[in-house]
Amino acid sequence: MSVESTPQLLTFDISAQAENPTQTRVSTRGFEFVVDEPDSLGGTDVGPNPVEYLLGALAGCLNVTAHVVAREMDLDVSNLEIGIEGDLDPAKFMGKNDDGRAGFREIRVDVEADVDASDETIRTWLSAVEKRCPVSDNLTGDTPIALSFTFR
Repeated sequence: MSVESTPQLLTFDISAQAENPTQTRVSTRGFEFVVDEPDSLGGTDVGPNPVEYLLGALAGCLNVTAHVVAREMDLDVSNLEIGIEGDLDPAKFMGKNDDGRAGFREIRVDVEADVDASDETIRTWLSAVEKRCPVSDNLTGDTPIALSFTFR
């Protein structure tokens, strides 16, 4: 007799408070960080801006996923470095243009690491990392956002 198990979902949450029009204080699991815009976008530059955190979240997730997959494949990975850059036209965000995207048009990821394996094994490893990284999945796939607003 086989028993089907229901996958257990993990819920992650944050709370955020606007400090001023460009600065947000975010709390999660006992950690706190500040999101702000650079001076050039009207902020006070006391922290990374939202899209920089997005790129940082992608790098962090790729790092964790790369090491999980490497362990499963019995690969020794060391000196892992991830460089990420993305191109964003702020015109839509700033309300100056309705065309195009508000977000990144492209995100480029460069992974460098010492891995003692064949090129084919490394390609298999990187392919699995890309497929299994939750942040990458959210960036490349459709993720519904249920936005609500409470009037006070």
